[in-house]
Amino acid sequence: MAQTSESSPSLTSSLSRRTFLGRTAAALGLTALGSPLRAQGKAVATFGLGYTLYGMKSLTLDDALKTCAEIGYDGVELCLLDGYPTTPAQFGAAERTKLRESLASLKLRVSGLMENFSAIADDTQQAKILERIKAAGQLAHDLAPDSLPPLETVLGGKPAEWDQVKDRMVENLRAWAKTAEEAKIILAIKAHVMNAVQTPERLLWLWHAVNHPSLQLAYDYSHFQVQNLTLDETLAAILPHTSFIHVKDASGTPEKVKFQLPGEGTIDYGAYFKKLQSFGYRGDVVVEVSAMLFKQPEYDPKEAARKSYAGLMAGLEKAGLTRKR
Repeated sequence: MAQTSESSPSLTSSLSRRTFLGRTAAALGLTALGSPLRAQGKAVATFGLGYTLYGMKSLTLDDALKTCAEIGYDGVELCLLDGYPTTPAQFGAAERTKLRESLASLKLRVSGLMENFSAIADDTQQAKILERIKAAGQLAHDLAPDSLPPLETVLGGKPAEWDQVKDRMVENLRAWAKTAEEAKIILAIKAHVMNAVQTPERLLWLWHAVNHPSLQLAYDYSHFQVQNLTLDETLAAILPHTSFIHVKDASGTPEKVKFQLPGEGTIDYGAYFKKLQSFGYRGDVVVEVSAMLFKQPEYDPKEAARKSYAGLMAGLEKAGLTRKR
């Protein structure tokens, strides 16, 4: 993907957060974001709706897939973390064939693959991460060879550690990107409010420093929302380099964040979807249910999926968009 004019790491570090994001927004012509919508009738969304199975660990894989299909989602993100049914090391050829057939019969696609890596890993941990990237690549090719899903991950660490760990992160990410290239998949890295990479500037600094076509970005506004950054400025900075999107709501502060289901907070999904449509984003918008929600004793994975879908559909209606099913 093309880089913006703010491509130099040294330049971004010298700019304030507001100046950097503001210049990026201006460069991308944010004021024209609503233009592709038709004046009459509804435009077909360039993106679909997906649901991550990260929040459905208590269900069987078959039940989770059927639930998502019946609700109306277009795709699912498979969770590759240990303890989940699609962990590659324990998900053999027969299971992969069955899953591919199930996805086809339910008319679901694989929106993405979820991992949880640390870019400050030591050499022993790094070797394991590279093997997991290879395994994820093989799974992607086994399940969706004609439309390979991206592998997305956060990056670990703590916000205060950034200056101490950023060079190590670059070194590790270069190896991740090279391994992803060899596996013929895209690796999408995500900022997290409680991680070392918590802001758009830090995420873009890493991306520019690594400078590899197999490394792209994942966007999740909830992590920026609690840092009082706007949807406009963060989308404008990150979306041109984005291959994967998570959605959820959030409230609180960076020190005490509370994640919520889409539609339970203050994100205007009508405005959000208009902006995605204008940028021409073509991946899925994937609901992520935070562990702080699904670990609650009263959590119902099916009800969470239904409520999230209703929130997103209300946003599409407000945006004047429909979906091609």
